[in-house]
Amino acid sequence: MPGSLPTVDFEGFKDGTSKDALEIGQKLFEACRDVGFAYLVNTGIPQNQIDGMFDWSMKLFALPLETKLKARHPPEGWKHRGYSGVGREQVSQHVFDPDELQAIRTGKFPDFKESFDLGNEDSEILSNVWLPEEDFPDFRNHAIDFYNSCREFQLSTLLPALALGLGLPIDFFHDYHSANANQLRLLHYPGAPTSVFESGEKGRIGAHTDFGTATLLFQDDDCGGLEVESPSQPGTFMAVPPVAGTVIFNIGDFLMRWSNDTLKSTLHRVRAPPRKDEDSGDGIVKDRFSMAYFMGADYDKTIDCLPGCFSPLRPKRYEPINAGNYLNKRLNATY
Repeated sequence: MPGSLPTVDFEGFKDGTSKDALEIGQKLFEACRDVGFAYLVNTGIPQNQIDGMFDWSMKLFALPLETKLKARHPPEGWKHRGYSGVGREQVSQHVFDPDELQAIRTGKFPDFKESFDLGNEDSEILSNVWLPEEDFPDFRNHAIDFYNSCREFQLSTLLPALALGLGLPIDFFHDYHSANANQLRLLHYPGAPTSVFESGEKGRIGAHTDFGTATLLFQDDDCGGLEVESPSQPGTFMAVPPVAGTVIFNIGDFLMRWSNDTLKSTLHRVRAPPRKDEDSGDGIVKDRFSMAYFMGADYDKTIDCLPGCFSPLRPKRYEPINAGNYLNKRLNATY
């Protein structure tokens, strides 16, 4: 596998009771502890469904702006549903002061992307915002099916493996993720002349960590751009190229806090590819597409330090916190 990320293969995990399952859980734990990122293989999410969702995403973002705005994201940052146009969201890293946030949103290196967010179709807290069916037929059904496939892997395999790796009961995380408080984000980074990225007029996504429990990231096959901070060289970022048949996994700040910093929420960013040596003119950086499935704990749950992650020699670093309050604070700071 290229790059420096570990690879976790879920082949043989099954119901989580075998020796193989325990070893897989241990490999996942080690990846979360040492790097915070991993390539996942044999997740059970069908590749043809992943490819099909990329096709739908490309069609969605190719629609006229006036059509996309029929599913406009609500004005509240925490209501992460629907369409957000280029520049509407600006990633910030633990910045909550209104004046500082305004400076980020209007300063150099603006995030040059558009997105569409959806979640649990049956949620009583956050309603999905869809385009009218006549404007984009069948998109809603395919998006929900893909979301549900990610959710199935999360519940049947990923969270149980994480629990096993931490030495917890296999169903430990289920009670904290039963309300299906997750988010699927479709992302489009429009193409632009190389010079606007080199000058800083436009950016893609600056260095940040994710907010929630963990993330699954699907990259398009031929563009790349994801970079992850090196675990051995802070401040140095390494490329994480797309690899056929894999899904990128990373943990979020919420899980790092929950684990008393035993697990690592790692800075990552998306950059436009650099100019090739042979390029003498102002070439075009092509469009990039990705899809992120963000896993969040139930909004009404309050979490304290995970068992086994604290001791008299390693006291708790954080007070208990409500999941909903924490995530909404982080979301409001970006929108």
